[in-house]
Amino acid sequence: MYDVLIRGGWVVDGTGDERRLANVAITDGRITAIGPDIGGTSPDEAARTVLEADGRAVCPGFIDVHTHYDAQVFWDGTLSPSPLHGVTTVIGGNCGFTIAPLSDNPADGEYLMRMLSRVEGMPLESLREGVPWNWRTTAEYLDAVDPLLAVNAGFKVGHSAIRRVVMGDEATRREATDAELEAMATLLSDGLSAGAMGFSSTWSTTHNDAEGRPVPSRHASRDEVLALCSVLVDHPGTSLEMLAAAGGPTDDESKSLLCDMSLAAGGRQVNWNVMQVTASTVDECFEKLEASSYAAERGGRVVALTIPMVIAARFSMASGFVLDAIPGWAEVMFLPHEEKKRVLADPAERRRLDDLAQGDHPFRRLANWGAMTIFDTVAPENDGCDGRTVADIAAERGCGAFDALLDICLADDLLTSFGRPDVPASVADWQARVDIWRDGRAVIGASDAGAHLDLLATFNYPTRVLAEPVRQHGLLSLEEAIHRMTAVQADLYGLVDRGRLVEGAHADVILIDEATVDSDPVAMRPDLPGGAARLYAGATGIDDVLVAGVPVVADGAFTKYRPGRVLRSGTDSR
Repeated sequence: MYDVLIRGGWVVDGTGDERRLANVAITDGRITAIGPDIGGTSPDEAARTVLEADGRAVCPGFIDVHTHYDAQVFWDGTLSPSPLHGVTTVIGGNCGFTIAPLSDNPADGEYLMRMLSRVEGMPLESLREGVPWNWRTTAEYLDAVDPLLAVNAGFKVGHSAIRRVVMGDEATRREATDAELEAMATLLSDGLSAGAMGFSSTWSTTHNDAEGRPVPSRHASRDEVLALCSVLVDHPGTSLEMLAAAGGPTDDESKSLLCDMSLAAGGRQVNWNVMQVTASTVDECFEKLEASSYAAERGGRVVALTIPMVIAARFSMASGFVLDAIPGWAEVMFLPHEEKKRVLADPAERRRLDDLAQGDHPFRRLANWGAMTIFDTVAPENDGCDGRTVADIAAERGCGAFDALLDICLADDLLTSFGRPDVPASVADWQARVDIWRDGRAVIGASDAGAHLDLLATFNYPTRVLAEPVRQHGLLSLEEAIHRMTAVQADLYGLVDRGRLVEGAHADVILIDEATVDSDPVAMRPDLPGGAARLYAGATGIDDVLVAGVPVVADGAFTKYRPGRVLRSGTDSR
């Protein structure tokens, strides 16, 4: 007898092959049989549960390879909203920002909380109230997470975390000694032995801690990074993730580093992020992919992760994240709250900051203040601002755009969110992304789900891809789109029996209504511990999501079941 029979659907199996009309049988969390005649009248083919697909596509669940759900799992084991968009497996512990291991010094946990709040946009009150912080080793962290999961999750060991455990406050001041490096290598090896999926780090200049200092991994020497990469040689099924430079490997130094990391790890793949692809930047993106060719010629493997849409970031003067990358702005963005408000209210300081922002630097595009849209305001004096551009409001108030923006923010105690509106990408933009994905040196990923909770909403990329380049523009078949969001990612991480809907595979299955699948509109939702809010969106057209054959989403809503598990290297990955 089968546990579950999915009947009357079009099987799109993740391989890229054409769909076929077939039933799918599940037993003990695995795909037992696929075929048009499965589920007949014999007792052996009966099923405890029958799920009528009614002509929907039956597909493997999506695999999101770049998330930051490391903390959220403790207060929300569903890892919402990702499963609503068809995600059944996530990879966390990226960018070197993990919450394990921990030392016995409470100050180290406090440092990680404050760092994550700053660099990954996780509300500090949520980290304090929603996370127990009662583990020390990576093994203990993985064991604590395992029973909480509705979906499957693998986690890396983060460079900044192990540096902080070994070096304490010195982690943000200097390079490591030989003895300290040996201690870090031991911590990394212990984590990988416990099943961590690999090692992650960052040298990105946008990654600064709560005090404005470069995060611990940015103080590491090249030799330190390569020595830690070499630890992976003894641990099958592991890989690397690295932000060698903001914007990707555009110079010989960063290309060489990524290649040497892969070689130090015995040729394991190293993925970098994040690459945003548009029609206007596609040539530049192909140039960045030369890092993969450079590595391949030397026996290494380097892969780019792409965000499948333009990031419609929402900024705030309260956090200052990303804005602090504008030359000369960091000293203001890292000021205590009340002092920051005094500076932003000062006309002379306003002129100085705007002059700096309008200068010749890589973040100049952030300073087009008039083009910014106001998303969320609080104060009564800002009534009528939401949804309007700063330029429009400035004209109404008879002042400059930067003054108008700061006046709005100050009235809201700096809680205003502002940025570029999320508009549908052009056909040319989607075609550019499809061309990149078909190149073979880049994969769909880098959603950052679980991070930048009031800043970014890219967790919904699967439904956006299915709605726009597939259904609306016809640039991808459904079969190819499913392949590029399932099997490609499974192969990247060497995940065993995942990413394809074939007999013997884990029964991580989603049902898709091709005619309606899409993301719901993104809106703020105040449902985090401590009362904090996040950007959130449900989905239409993905009403049923199964993990190990158990429904975690039914009729478009989360169920009570938690069948997910921690994926462990060497067992769940090869």
